[in-house]
Amino acid sequence: MSTGLLPNGLARAAVRFKPASFAGTFVALAMAAMIISACGFLAETGVRASVPPQRYAAAPVVVTADQNAHLITGSGEDRSDEGDTVPERARLDAAGAARKARTVPGVRRAVPDVTFTLGSRHGAAPLTGHGWGSSAFTATRLRHGTPPRTDRDLVLDTAAAKALGARTGAEVTLTTPEGARTFHVSGTTRGPSGGGHPQGPGAWFTDARAQALAGHPGKADALAVLTRHGADPATVADRLRTALKGTGLRVHTGQARSAAEDTGVDYAKEALTGLGFSFGGIAAMTAVFTASGTVALSVSQRRREFALLRAIGATPRQIRRTVATEAMFVAPLAGALGCLPGMGLASWWFGELRARGAVPDGLHLEITATPVWTALGTVLGTALLAGYLAARRPSKIKPGLALSEAARERFRPGVIRTLLGLGALTGGIAMARLAATEGGEDAANLALGVVMLLMTAVALLGQYVAKACAWLLGLVMRAGTAASELAAANSWAHAGRLASAITPVVLAMAFCSTLIFLQTSEDHATAVQQRAGIRADHIVTGPAGTGLPRTAAARAARTPGVQAATGLLRTEVLVEVRSDGTYLQAAAAQGVSGGGRALGDVQNLGIREGSLDGLRRGTVAVDRLVAKGARVAPGDRLPLWLPDGTKVRPKVAAVYTRGTGLSAVTLPRAALTGHVTSAYDSEILVRQERDADTGAVARALSGLGDVSDKASYTRAADRDRALNAWGNRTMALVLGGFAAVAAVNTLVMTVLERRREVTTLRLIGSTRRQVLEMMRWEAALVALSALALGTAIALATLIPMTQGLFEAPPHIPPLLYGAFAATIATLTLTATALPARALLHRP
Repeated sequence: MSTGLLPNGLARAAVRFKPASFAGTFVALAMAAMIISACGFLAETGVRASVPPQRYAAAPVVVTADQNAHLITGSGEDRSDEGDTVPERARLDAAGAARKARTVPGVRRAVPDVTFTLGSRHGAAPLTGHGWGSSAFTATRLRHGTPPRTDRDLVLDTAAAKALGARTGAEVTLTTPEGARTFHVSGTTRGPSGGGHPQGPGAWFTDARAQALAGHPGKADALAVLTRHGADPATVADRLRTALKGTGLRVHTGQARSAAEDTGVDYAKEALTGLGFSFGGIAAMTAVFTASGTVALSVSQRRREFALLRAIGATPRQIRRTVATEAMFVAPLAGALGCLPGMGLASWWFGELRARGAVPDGLHLEITATPVWTALGTVLGTALLAGYLAARRPSKIKPGLALSEAARERFRPGVIRTLLGLGALTGGIAMARLAATEGGEDAANLALGVVMLLMTAVALLGQYVAKACAWLLGLVMRAGTAASELAAANSWAHAGRLASAITPVVLAMAFCSTLIFLQTSEDHATAVQQRAGIRADHIVTGPAGTGLPRTAAARAARTPGVQAATGLLRTEVLVEVRSDGTYLQAAAAQGVSGGGRALGDVQNLGIREGSLDGLRRGTVAVDRLVAKGARVAPGDRLPLWLPDGTKVRPKVAAVYTRGTGLSAVTLPRAALTGHVTSAYDSEILVRQERDADTGAVARALSGLGDVSDKASYTRAADRDRALNAWGNRTMALVLGGFAAVAAVNTLVMTVLERRREVTTLRLIGSTRRQVLEMMRWEAALVALSALALGTAIALATLIPMTQGLFEAPPHIPPLLYGAFAATIATLTLTATALPARALLHRP
């Protein structure tokens, strides 16, 4: 072979003179790089997430309680300590921690700090309360009057004084967790209310009074340690760690002080790393999966070219080297260009997370080189491996048989490919059956494995699947027109081409259906359980940012026409789950006032075992999923961590079925006292007397807060639930969009490959209309096959999951499914018809 036909020269010539052949590969690899780099930027931001300290900027050292609940299993060398972030802030013993800190050399002052909210008047913004001791490390200074000295004194900042219309010496009434209280304004301040961290209008009380108003007397959020002049904060911090050893307290200096402010950084780290790594892993698998299929299709479409090279003496190594060189030409550029929109996608994602409260304002997206290199390496490796595997057979064919082998497509799925496909199919079916048996959260955890295994099986067994679809739908098509009969014959003869067209469309349908219909199923189950579970006629909620004082339920019960009223304090707890290992799992919880019998008047939890009559301090009622995961039944002790990480072992009084729509864990309110960040009730459920005037009762209750009826009430989803719902929709949008582009890309490539076939049909007398009709029938076959397979995979994933989670089949809105089907059909027909028309316009 001459030097002009060296493999690298062939690769350059192929890319230069036939760029259309590589356009599909370029698009697929660029899309893969976009998704991988976007997820990488989010993950990198989560790993590096930190914001400068604001409230504690002037405190060199800050001491906090350990913000993790610890599950210790095993002993000796097998001892394991698994930490999980507590749902709400864990607090420290204010007096004890301050007393120990003051004994440390270099400590000038140790100030217990607390932050909480107070209501002013209906409709007004809540106040942010602190202890006056915090003025030692903030810019808070008196403008008029004196500091608070008694439990009735408070100091207001300028914004609070203006909002309340109060001056020094005036009396103001504020809403506290214990009810309305009147205070004497002893002074006003200047400077920011939050010490460089504005939190709205501010009010200051004595330190002891502030801790009591926050709902945890004697406890503080943190201990701000001020050092003596000339003392090294790092040295003082080390001494503090030694002095506090064994107490479970944590000492923070430098940038780490921001973690003590509860700025949301920890939540942001969890959300960003979860989205970046978990979704990034799924997205990367999908992107690689689809891009490799496109690369393989591009290589297989050039089998005649490789056959010619073999016929004139090219060696297998030279052909493989040519394919590798082509990948080196295309993949790096595609990866680099794909990372640019990846930055835009990551920025949009980050902004949406910030808008939903998952990311604090002080945190910024990290754009570094690591995700870029990861994306480049992934797409390059994908292109090389897919090209090498696709080129193996054409490169190994004997030169004398090469042209005859390339003349027509042969149905010869590889043995290894077939065995791997059967293994993936068997594994997917087995995992789906296991999910149906396990149920609950275990089924949800297995769902991703099911859909990925079944999708892998479809890809590996694509030629068999295509043959089956061509035979089954061909029975109908052969009974139609000449064009449909020809389309059926074409599809049967070109199973590889049909498989390449079907696979990405199946991917789009399966992923979008699984993610979206899981969300619709959860929303439907929540609505059904709420309708059946809420017996109350009225629901009273407090103003945003505070809530209702715990005395409000008793006031509601005394309202004329009210039969029963129960206050609910909503929060989260951690439950020890003993399924596939032992770990902690967050669960939505409600603390109820008045006991289980009073709760039964306004809420029907769907009791399956036990009774709510026994719900009192030291007991708990749980949803069946929690009971199953924790392996407990009525009468058993449930290991449980309260919102601040305090471990308790209440006795299970009842197991119920409506935890999805109501709450998964039900406790007496007294069990949560002192263990929650906000001591206000979240809502009051009110049941009126049978003959009472509904309007009159609602007007009477409106003095307590906002009143809604059962029909219009839907409990607001918590932040985690809302974020998960948005995440599912976004994941479906991104993966579905990527799969749709890949499907269009593949369909266009398969149609443009058929130039000779279309030319032959025209030469033997077929009209343009007949050729287009044949193409439309083939597109219909692809669309119907992909819809059926995608729906089957989604149902195989969803049915065990929804049965386990909600004891109901998947909820699939007909209009939404119809929109999916119409989109798939339109996409497939358009991606086939447009390039077919382009072919027919050529002479």
